[in-house]
Amino acid sequence: MTNRPFRAFLLAAGAGGLVLAGPAVPISRADAQGTVATISAADKAQGAKAHPQLLAEFGGPVTGPQATYVEGVGKTIAFQSGLGNARSDFTVTLLNSPVNNAFAIPGGYVYVTRQLVALMNNEAELAGVLGHEVGHVAARHSQKRESAATRNSILGVLGSVLAGAVLGNSALGQLGQKIFSTGSQLLTLRYSRGQESEADALGVTYLKRAGYDPRAMGSVLRSLAQQTALDAQLTGTTDKVPEWASTHPDPASRVTAALALAGTNARGTTNRDLFLTRVEGITYGDDPKQGVVDGRKFLHPGFRMSFQAPQGFYLVNGTRSVAISGQSGKGEMSTAPYSGNLDAYVRAVFAGLSDQQRVAPNEVRSTTVNGIPAAYGMTRVNTSDGARDVVVFAYAWGPGQAFHFTTISAAGQAGAFDPMFSSMRRITIGEAGAVRARRLTVVTVKKGDTVQSLARRMAYDDRPLDRFLVLNALDAASPLVPGARVKLIVY
Repeated sequence: MTNRPFRAFLLAAGAGGLVLAGPAVPISRADAQGTVATISAADKAQGAKAHPQLLAEFGGPVTGPQATYVEGVGKTIAFQSGLGNARSDFTVTLLNSPVNNAFAIPGGYVYVTRQLVALMNNEAELAGVLGHEVGHVAARHSQKRESAATRNSILGVLGSVLAGAVLGNSALGQLGQKIFSTGSQLLTLRYSRGQESEADALGVTYLKRAGYDPRAMGSVLRSLAQQTALDAQLTGTTDKVPEWASTHPDPASRVTAALALAGTNARGTTNRDLFLTRVEGITYGDDPKQGVVDGRKFLHPGFRMSFQAPQGFYLVNGTRSVAISGQSGKGEMSTAPYSGNLDAYVRAVFAGLSDQQRVAPNEVRSTTVNGIPAAYGMTRVNTSDGARDVVVFAYAWGPGQAFHFTTISAAGQAGAFDPMFSSMRRITIGEAGAVRARRLTVVTVKKGDTVQSLARRMAYDDRPLDRFLVLNALDAASPLVPGARVKLIVY
């Protein structure tokens, strides 16, 4: 979570789900290579307007040699779409976000997060993901989805833009029956089954045109599916059926379809060694400047802040907020403009929750938490799933600065968040200085190395072997060849 204020929206309908799970719908090669309109002046204007908003939403751009490399690959693959007359017609940005995501918008703007780049294992996979996203723009999918939407006016341009993300932040829970949307998950639309499959087919086509191995589309989709499954295990949500599961088959079918599109005799470059060399050192997971999640604990060295989620809940850090999710409720921690009056602050947060109805607390009470002045209020709202209790609990952090939790739970169960509210505290300078960033490093396999021995070098206490295997697209029985290069996450 950065220093920028964040406004949450209480919405009448849900945010978009996991796009990765879209099923395979056969797309002919002729369809995948159909006529494409070039970037129009209107597209350029729309993209230029949305671009700074997207940069702010996803932590800003990464700069330096890693970003330059990603930009070059992105421009090469985007040019294959025919949308632009030159590589310079495209703007490719590596985003400073710990969320696995990529998307593109009209006007030649293409984005990928550093987290998703770290998951990839070669340059062809990077090109495949970016080609998939450019394919959505080339096929004008967002315009088609926008025309069918009923609530784009709520989120405006960001809602349409982020509908194209290759992966929504699947770990972020949605408050109640999909009525609360955090800053990291403004995915108001989902592409249809056919549109996802068409974008896969276009991505494969672009890979072939650029001389890459088209099988990379299938392999990166497999890695995304495995990472999503691991994330679900780490957060204890494997027993919950995702919303998309009732209408979308297993992601494996999409992997199979992408490999079939590539062809049994597929050939092309992957540039694995070059890719690993160029992305080494990239930040992995949370950037300490945005705060870090450590199990159920959140620490922000810049704000010198810490709190802990209740037992049975998990945290996901976003650019402008921290999401809290569990079986008995969901919430977020964020900030808003503060004039020095906590009562007014709490009421303003409630007022900003809905564009559809008035939401206000029954009363606002004052208290103190670990020496920090605080105030809170609660109200009961009706949703399609029944009555829900909404709580706003705010803290006066300093002159002109306050933070707050917003939580929602079934009526009568708001107390599940009380331990979290009372855990908010200021950390010491020493604690703040001890917060470190994780980064990706590349090591050469030596004789005697095993996946188990290398996994012990991962900067994680929980599931280091599983993390290592998914990161490198390996399984526990995979042989390691001396001289080969693999990725590790270290401090």
